[in-house]
Amino acid sequence: MKRYCIKSHPGESKFLDILSENEDGYGIRITSVSDGNEKIREDYIARNLFDICLKTGYLSELAAAHVNYSAA
Repeated sequence: MKRYCIKSHPGESKFLDILSENEDGYGIRITSVSDGNEKIREDYIARNLFDICLKTGYLSELAAAHVNYSAA
């Protein structure tokens, strides 16, 4: 599973995990952490939108050594 950091407001952390993949896009889990509260939701993102988010810097891949899978 790959994890990406989502650009967010100061004091807030957001992460996107790829759960599944098909030819059109990805099943994802978004984890938002703000003021010690954690919100998790699962959704779908089209492949072309995901690629645009990477190119613009809205998403950045985290190194595998920094991923905390126990929080998921």
